Amino acid sequence: MFGKALEVLRVPELRKKILWTLGLLLAYRLGNYVLLPGVHAEEFRERLGAGSGGVVGILNALSGGALGSATVFSLGVMPYISASIVFSLLQKMVPALEQVAKEGQSGQRKINQWTRWATVPICLFQATVTVTTLIAKDVAENGVDSLIPPELFASFFYKCALVGLLTAGTLLIMWIGEKITEHGIGNGTSLIIMAGIIARLPTQISSSFIGDPDNRKQFVAEIIAIFIISVLAVVFFTKAQRRVPIQQAKLTRGRRQLGGARHFIPLKVSAVGVMPIIFAQTLFVIPSMLGNAPGLGFINEYLGYESFLYLVLYTALIYFFSFFWTAVMFQPKEMANNLKEHGSFIPGTRPGQRTADFLEGVMVRVTLVGATFLAVIALFPYFANTFIGTAGGRGIAFAIGGTSILITVGVCLDLVDKINAQLVMRNYEGFTSGQATSGGWARRREGGPAAGQLSGGAD
Repeated sequence: MFGKALEVLRVPELRKKILWTLGLLLAYRLGNYVLLPGVHAEEFRERLGAGSGGVVGILNALSGGALGSATVFSLGVMPYISASIVFSLLQKMVPALEQVAKEGQSGQRKINQWTRWATVPICLFQATVTVTTLIAKDVAENGVDSLIPPELFASFFYKCALVGLLTAGTLLIMWIGEKITEHGIGNGTSLIIMAGIIARLPTQISSSFIGDPDNRKQFVAEIIAIFIISVLAVVFFTKAQRRVPIQQAKLTRGRRQLGGARHFIPLKVSAVGVMPIIFAQTLFVIPSMLGNAPGLGFINEYLGYESFLYLVLYTALIYFFSFFWTAVMFQPKEMANNLKEHGSFIPGTRPGQRTADFLEGVMVRVTLVGATFLAVIALFPYFANTFIGTAGGRGIAFAIGGTSILITVGVCLDLVDKINAQLVMRNYEGFTSGQATSGGWARRREGGPAAGQLSGGAD
């Protein structure tokens, strides 16, 4: 393992990419310590830390704890992710955008630019909601002991300044993520989210030890067991594939036969990733906000954290969005037409509509398994709280299970694959260049002994 790490660091290109990535992630983490003006960060952290589950807990995890510490980076990278999701859906639903996406790099640059512009109004909206709900509610309830002095928060210009700072912080995070993707290694946005989740682990682990010291060893054993089970399950289902075999048609040209090779189409079990969970959590933001309004407290009673109706609706939404995302992103007719145009077919299935129906049926069954896996992972922290049974169990359960572990393991697997691809490409280039200088056909073409004999014979 250490030999592989040293091998990675010996490659100049990889070393430069890794240093770029670490430097930009460090800049992102330093930005999480730039506090908003006039905010008592300790009190804000304590009040949001008390509710580390549910919607606020998910948003706080994705922002690296910045939401709980009232910093300039409080919104995190979620507005940019929301804009990216919207344009991903629109590319499949709007023909004009689909044509732009098929233009290659120039089309992708246009879509990226539109995504950046769409991030700004989303930032403004989320920043306004954060200022007028989370902070305003605290000022109204606590008065002098609130996070911000009431006389300061009463200023309209101060509220506008907070909204502007939160928006600028998210745009800076977006820029850092794009620079990591351009100059570093891996997807910048995914690495920022993973860095935020990992940054919260020490605080959650230390707070989870609050309780009976006699049961500390049992608690540590339970945490380690839950972590191992979660990682193994996520790795297994992330890498799981349903391989659909395809056969190329044989072509006869002269005395040679071309084609006839057997390949397969890899259909990933968890192709939708974490998107259904994010969509489901986003929809629960609305009832959570309404439940805080006067006279609507019954909403939190029926749709509150860990209520039976909340868990049922949460599971149903995960299944719905899993099939919805698959239906939008997976196009069986287009895939069947591509196979037909390239002279390939699925053994035992007629090309054309029959192939499209077969692929659609396979994908429905694969999506059902993937949606079940996502539902189990999403609900795992809720049941782990009962299993752990400690004061800090909720925070640590969300850290080592559920959405956090799904994102972290997925990003780590993607990062390892990209590093391996860089190493394979490097070794392949060295192998061919070494072979060219060691003799053989390449050297003879450049003037080796065989070339000399040929030239002598010609004379």
